[in-house]
Amino acid sequence: MKPVTWRTATTCLWAAAGLVVVAGFATDAMAQAPTKGGPTPSAPGAAVYFVGIKDGATLPPKPIIHFGLRNMGVAPAGLARENAGHHHLIIDVPTPPLDKPLPNDFNHLHFGSGQTEAEVSLTPGKHTLQLILADKDHIPHTPPVMSERITVTVVEPGQAAAVAGRRPSPADASVYFVNLKNGDYIPPKSVVRFGLLNMGIAPAGVEKPNTGHHHLLVDTPMPPLDKPIPNDFNHLHFGAGQTEARVTLTPGRHTLQLLFADENHVPHNPPVMSKPVKIVVGTKPRTKKKRPFRGSRRI
Repeated sequence: MKPVTWRTATTCLWAAAGLVVVAGFATDAMAQAPTKGGPTPSAPGAAVYFVGIKDGATLPPKPIIHFGLRNMGVAPAGLARENAGHHHLIIDVPTPPLDKPLPNDFNHLHFGSGQTEAEVSLTPGKHTLQLILADKDHIPHTPPVMSERITVTVVEPGQAAAVAGRRPSPADASVYFVNLKNGDYIPPKSVVRFGLLNMGIAPAGVEKPNTGHHHLLVDTPMPPLDKPIPNDFNHLHFGAGQTEARVTLTPGRHTLQLLFADENHVPHNPPVMSKPVKIVVGTKPRTKKKRPFRGSRRI
């Protein structure tokens, strides 16, 4: 279990999947919103809601969640102020009893300093989220001011592209080696130049149609084309938008291939890739010149 830590602008909170109480996503009891809370009245027409997040949304593992509030104000815990309260985020558990102080644990996150946004850490997979406003004693108002429970899916950044679908590439796009061809001999430290036709270069993380960045595959088969390209010594990423790179290879034979990918390192559809080239690191053997045949002289 990881502790809750506080930041000045946002709150970094950890929701441990292993501690989540499995309760399902919706029940008949949940369908009817309770009308009775604690002793503090809420303002007419008050509502709390998620800003920019809807049911079914896809989120990264550390999203910043913004809390919206109408017809009431925000006040820190412990401060008695009419028509005010502070936010609580309920994760993966049913709505708690509304006439008692809300629990304070990894599934019931308190924002008693009056925060209106928070950065939370969630494990990949499905989660349910709900907002509840509560008074100075962490007890919901009457009638309760709470959002609907929404279900979100948390995915790693690169996997988001696979969820949304691969980026399209122009039919005539191509990538190629500018200064290498099959059978070339190169030194151990060589500059490899990348050529590109009918698409543009954009750094990793920058979403722009018909663009991407280069990846160099070294001595490895083509990876799955519907997932982010691995990042290791056999899959070299040039996410800054480089069009050439100095690479260091061991002496001997190697196979090189270029693969273009989008802002999330996922290849386009159809994939934009070069043909593999086989090169040799080392010095090209010198070819012995054949001496012209001279017949023996008769004496």
